[in-house]
Amino acid sequence: MSPDSKKLFNIIILGVSFMFLFTAFQTCGNIAQTVITNLNSTDFHGSGYTSMSIIYGVFSASNLLSPSVVVVVGPQLSMFVSGIFYSLYIAVFIQPATWAFYTASVFIGIAAAVLWTAQGNCLTVNSDENTIGRNSGVFWALLQSSLFFGNLYIYFAWQGKTHISESDRRTVFIALTVISLVGTVLFFLIRKQEDTKAPGEEDSANEILGDSSSAQNKMSRAVAAFKKSIKLSFTKEIMLLSVTTAYTGLELTFFSGVYGTCIGAVNSFGNEEKSLIGLSGIFIGVGEILGGGLFGLLSKNSRFGRNPVVMLGIVVHFIAFYLIFFNMPNNAPIAPMEGTDDVAYMIPNKEVAVFCSFLLGLGDSCFNTQLLSILGFLYSEDSAPAFAIFKFVQSICAAVAFFYSNYFLLQWQLLIMVVVGFFGTITFFAVEWKAAAALAARSSDYSSI
Repeated sequence: MSPDSKKLFNIIILGVSFMFLFTAFQTCGNIAQTVITNLNSTDFHGSGYTSMSIIYGVFSASNLLSPSVVVVVGPQLSMFVSGIFYSLYIAVFIQPATWAFYTASVFIGIAAAVLWTAQGNCLTVNSDENTIGRNSGVFWALLQSSLFFGNLYIYFAWQGKTHISESDRRTVFIALTVISLVGTVLFFLIRKQEDTKAPGEEDSANEILGDSSSAQNKMSRAVAAFKKSIKLSFTKEIMLLSVTTAYTGLELTFFSGVYGTCIGAVNSFGNEEKSLIGLSGIFIGVGEILGGGLFGLLSKNSRFGRNPVVMLGIVVHFIAFYLIFFNMPNNAPIAPMEGTDDVAYMIPNKEVAVFCSFLLGLGDSCFNTQLLSILGFLYSEDSAPAFAIFKFVQSICAAVAFFYSNYFLLQWQLLIMVVVGFFGTITFFAVEWKAAAALAARSSDYSSI
């Protein structure tokens, strides 16, 4: 197998592994609050929103140390161990207990930081200037296929149900736990890259992936990775991209947790309200897959760079927010177990609700594929610290958003995303223009990115 084929194989395995793992986790996140509000046990007092807030809060803090962990342990083992913790979190829902639920939330936050830092490093190591756009799109399309499969099951399994029974819950979460374990094991199929550098030549990729020399050398590289993360955090490019990244954290919270809860709370949808959560997740996945696949295939032929894709993303999201504002009751995110009989500016429409799910997924893929691409391009030699900072900002904003989702009406959540999304688009444009100028100065063909 040629080196290029080997790298593409690794990207595909990486994407398939994440597809299985997040088929379980994203489906879990999408239905968690709905499942919790249907628990009959008075001993359980957990909140899906609070759990996600804990996860992303711990996730954000852990990102400062995750590059050091990946340096010491290696990306492959890092992703495997992280996958185990994801599986344990999902398994908690089989027999929920409040203490186990929140404890697992803390551990999965730590695991997520290590997982995504290792993923960013693996993506960058197996890409170059000419393939980073394609590989980002391929990975994102495979990853977001996870939204399709899990939610398809939820749609059919919960068809016509207004209450989720204990048997329904256990069946779903046993299946999701097994699926997440399959994805975890698949990480071992990723092949290590051979060192093609001349002796003594620095290769930051092989610093992470290569077999370790000594424990002392590992520790020195771990400390260096931590210092590099802090140093990169204060560069102009990272600070500008952090505004864009902050927006992806807010809208991630909205489409992965809040919007499904809103749909499930609208009594006007009748006995389809619970199954519509699954259908919503499916169409979010369709938008994500379409965007990731399309932008991956077109990346080599784009002569305009990444800005048009990001512009498409913000326009698509603004349309979605406008329709959701008119279609969904304002109290839907914080409605009680009985749901809400309120209406917004129109009678809630199932077709509009599902169409907005598609738009949310498509817009999210626009932002994330281009952020992965520009980070891999700008920081090819510092991939682990750069991706750690990216996930740090994204996750801390997601944690804040999950926290205020317990209290804010829908209109205020939408307004926050509109404002941050507007400024995040402008700051991305600024970094992309500078990246284009730098590439032109190196006499490279920008259309190949």
